Amino acid sequence: MTDGAVANLDARIATSEFDVDPYEILQRLRELDPVHWSESIDGWLVTRFDDVLTTFRNFGEFSNEGRFARSADYLAPAQRARFPRFVEHYTSVGLLHSDPPDHTRLRALLLAAFKPRVIEAMRERIQALVDSFLDRAAANGGMEVISELAWELPSTVLCDLLGAPPQARPLFKRWADGILSFQGVNRPTLEALAVVEDALEQSRSYLQGLIDQRRSEPTDDLLSHLVAAEADGERLSQAELLSTCVTLMVAGQETTTALIGNGVYLLLAHPAAWDALLADRSLVRGAVEEVLRFESPIPRQPRLMVKETELGGKLLRPGEVVYQMINAANRDPERFDEPDNFDILRSPNRHIAFGQGRHACIGAPLSRLEGQIVFETIAERFPRLALIDPKPRWDPHKRTSRVLESLRVSV
Repeated sequence: MTDGAVANLDARIATSEFDVDPYEILQRLRELDPVHWSESIDGWLVTRFDDVLTTFRNFGEFSNEGRFARSADYLAPAQRARFPRFVEHYTSVGLLHSDPPDHTRLRALLLAAFKPRVIEAMRERIQALVDSFLDRAAANGGMEVISELAWELPSTVLCDLLGAPPQARPLFKRWADGILSFQGVNRPTLEALAVVEDALEQSRSYLQGLIDQRRSEPTDDLLSHLVAAEADGERLSQAELLSTCVTLMVAGQETTTALIGNGVYLLLAHPAAWDALLADRSLVRGAVEEVLRFESPIPRQPRLMVKETELGGKLLRPGEVVYQMINAANRDPERFDEPDNFDILRSPNRHIAFGQGRHACIGAPLSRLEGQIVFETIAERFPRLALIDPKPRWDPHKRTSRVLESLRVSV
């Protein structure tokens, strides 16, 4: 394969074709140029499982700190001045854009809220929500899975965690969509940055109001615990508290929406898997893991180079951005037998859909629980569930999310 052919593959990364079905292109890159400099997105693409693991583990070289702020570095000073909230948010310490020791401190604080016993205590509430959504689907003879289940469930749970009223859910979704819209490429347009600036301005203002309310009227929700930690002074600053709340608002919806929507589609599109789950509900945990591997909810994540490093025979320099192509790594044949087959019986299934090591997703246990309850309850109540639209409609607007735009089913 010539350099020209690799360049042709790179050009296709910036197309709607790649957004809909990236796997053939990623497979060729993994085979031909697994650490590939992409002119299309102005960054390195890392596609092999072992190489992606290296970028997770070596945070002293592949840094979280500054990785999103880097997107505005190309702007002239006058242009950059138009986005003060963006610059402030992504240059301050936050869970998603920091490294140890700051990240260690923030993560330890949040882990207390996501202990297994705490997550398990939420099972009854999640089950009741799923039952209510499926009752509505039964009455209507079907549902639009994304808006009526896959988004509605995690957004309601998120409001519970933050002590926000139910009417905040569409606001949280709009702000999360706006914040995610610029991610996945370097040098986003001024229009894209303006969307992020507006979403950050509005969401931070709203969340600050919730924080102020919890200071005067604490309850037993997660936000009250975070506010109490902020009052300690040494554990969580005001800026860190606000940044953490924004992170929870975004991550608390998007990944689980993708898991549930992708899972319903994949199970129904693979009748053998669906029949196996109908016959044996104990397969639900394996089904969740295979959905996460096969259609990873977060297909790519950036890291910022802080030291000159060699990876895959390429020299990576400070200031360059490296994209962990998680969806490519999770289909690496060096790690998974027949990786392009959807197999809910796959074992072992050590995917990295939720990251790895110090930067593994804190909310993964909650997301998994929501997915397990949804798939098991649907199998119990709607064994004849069927796709109305056999062809998936992937959302092309967020490059760091592998999520369906719409999915209609009949019950």
